[in-house]
Amino acid sequence: MKIAYLLNSVSRKAGGLFEICKRLAQTTCREKEIVVLGVEDEFTKTDIVEWAPLRPTVSSPVFARSFGYAPGYAQYLAEICPDIAHVHGLWTYPSFVGYRWHRRTNRHLIYTAHGMLSPWALRNSAWKKRLVRALWEDAAHRSAACFHVNSEAEHLTLRRHGLRIPICIIPNGIDLPASQSSEVGSLESGLASVARGRKLLLYLGRLHPKKNLVNLIRAWKEALNSHPSTLNSWMLGIAGWDQGGHEKKLKRLARELGMSFVEVGIAGARKHQTSNIEHRTSNDASVIFLGPRFGAGRDACYRACDAFVLPSLSEGLPMTVLEAWAYAKPVLMTPECNLPEGFVAGAALQIGTTSKEIAAGLKQLIEMSDDDRKAMGARGRALVAETFSWRRIGEQMRSVYEWVLSGGTPPETIRL
Repeated sequence: MKIAYLLNSVSRKAGGLFEICKRLAQTTCREKEIVVLGVEDEFTKTDIVEWAPLRPTVSSPVFARSFGYAPGYAQYLAEICPDIAHVHGLWTYPSFVGYRWHRRTNRHLIYTAHGMLSPWALRNSAWKKRLVRALWEDAAHRSAACFHVNSEAEHLTLRRHGLRIPICIIPNGIDLPASQSSEVGSLESGLASVARGRKLLLYLGRLHPKKNLVNLIRAWKEALNSHPSTLNSWMLGIAGWDQGGHEKKLKRLARELGMSFVEVGIAGARKHQTSNIEHRTSNDASVIFLGPRFGAGRDACYRACDAFVLPSLSEGLPMTVLEAWAYAKPVLMTPECNLPEGFVAGAALQIGTTSKEIAAGLKQLIEMSDDDRKAMGARGRALVAETFSWRRIGEQMRSVYEWVLSGGTPPETIRL
């Protein structure tokens, strides 16, 4: 069995897909059974080592990097001639390459949408996606041997789109964090010096309109207005990489609402970060912008926070919620995060997407006792340990590959 993973980016530029695809590849197949293809970007040289023992093959892009057109990509796929091409993500050149390869060879094709067919996602840059769907994307999906989704909600969305091929429902996985290192401890100390004894409510991820951070900031202001003492006991931390200038919009909104904020800079490379704190505004801030966080910096954020929030308008299955639970943190999230088992297990509070609905959830979280928040976080850690371990996810995905190649009784994850 030889599986080819077809990705646009194999670095942090892919956002959550970087960790998802990397760990799925590492846990599903033995080293010689899987090859990974990607398109080079500014982070590739730094991040490619994290795929070990795998070594992705990257092609140089031409023209628009976001589309991922790279002439060497299709040639390499033809040379390795895998049994299955597993395309991660839609709308870009790797998806087209996979479909064209399938038509030429009649070998198997699997797609993973990663939430890219949700109603919100389809409305974003809608005309471009309608064009791509008409040119090849819809035909590619219909010709696939199987479509991989992360949740029952995503499965139902695809059926509503008229997709009638087999669909496997396999969630993303998570690694439970190891014990704290001395480096992480120093980073946590830096964050604590800014919080000045206050608890930290963390958002971590892309700074993008889909994440609904505008309404989160508005809700935070409402919480401060209704409970002024919150300013003395909590801070809202926003960590992540900017996309399309959204960070400036968030900071402008905070100023317009009369909320002071602090920005924290971390000096050094991704794996050699130090707690070099740069104060640019008042020390009495209610919001802290933490910038992009990777590696030890990301770990420090989760360890330092007291709760996690994801007010998204649309998700596939968010890694950041699984990560927060792995660190035993209580979570506030919308139903659009597609993790209803978190509500059932008592590991998360459900919030809506409006600022008023988010503010109600914030009020509930803040009024909980420390013991109740810790108990909620512990239930989250137990949930991911039982249901979302990468070992379990890898075994499920491997059984799908074997079924596609050999037939027989479908695995329990398959919906025909």
